[in-house]
Amino acid sequence: MPSTVDLERWPDLPYAAWKDTYDNLHLWTQIVGKIRLMREPWLNHSWHVPLYVTVRGLTTSPIPDGDRAFQIDFDFIDHLLWVRTSEGHFRQVMLAPKTVAEFYGEVTVALAELGLTTPIFAQPSEIADGIPFAQDHVHASCDRDYATRFWRILLSTHEVFSRFRTGFLGKVSPVHFFWGGFDLAVTRFSGRRAPLHPGGIPRLADTVTQEAYSHEVSSAGFWPGGGPIDYPAFYSYAYPAPDGYALAVVEPQQAFFSKELGEFLLPLDVVRHAGDPDATLMSFLQSSYEAAAILGKWDRDALECSVGVPCRPRPL
Repeated sequence: MPSTVDLERWPDLPYAAWKDTYDNLHLWTQIVGKIRLMREPWLNHSWHVPLYVTVRGLTTSPIPDGDRAFQIDFDFIDHLLWVRTSEGHFRQVMLAPKTVAEFYGEVTVALAELGLTTPIFAQPSEIADGIPFAQDHVHASCDRDYATRFWRILLSTHEVFSRFRTGFLGKVSPVHFFWGGFDLAVTRFSGRRAPLHPGGIPRLADTVTQEAYSHEVSSAGFWPGGGPIDYPAFYSYAYPAPDGYALAVVEPQQAFFSKELGEFLLPLDVVRHAGDPDATLMSFLQSSYEAAAILGKWDRDALECSVGVPCRPRPL
């Protein structure tokens, strides 16, 4: 049985109960993420656009602005959005029930007051039939408790993903939060070119998708759910998926391959209620990666190493 500490690190996040807050936060993170997108030079696989997990929420990390920098942080403890500059100036926006249009307007004003006006493409990405931000008076929920629970899951997931990341010598992404899909992800690369991706993601240029999947990957992440999956889950997929991938045996026993999504899924509740949640999640990450690497004939001897240990250099 999980301990009380484990259940605090991995709180319950029922999809139906927090869906309205989830939808609103998704759009709020897109507004902030698009500000970073407009200011950062393009980095391979769109690594210049994500947000990053912090001890209080999510951050853009420093964004260049001439001879200074600024940073935007979601604080899910005090429930504030911070816009700070390297000169010591700041503005705050309350994370409280308000429409997307209101939030967008307040962020725009905060940037302008700090001399950081940044025009963005002010429409949702990766959301079919999304409403332009300035016109969205539909989404307005912000349940503080569920927002905090979501961040705590991200924080715990970040810890496990970061440890998993250390077991790979090849190219591997940071652990980062993609606001387009509203998921925390980490990706390993075989080093080989991939076939051209067909694209087709709503409101995302195919050129962006094709650049992101320019090379073979095994990618894993956490997603709060949506569409055919009405519960939060961890996922893992390969692009391109090698022959036999959907039939691979992945741990733990409750993990399964979703034909609708084309990826392996592990419900959050399985991890939450495991005797050792971190080890259970790690087994999913490792076994799903091995399915991609073995069937895809990756050069595992050249790409893999033992998982890192604090203060111990990797043995050669």
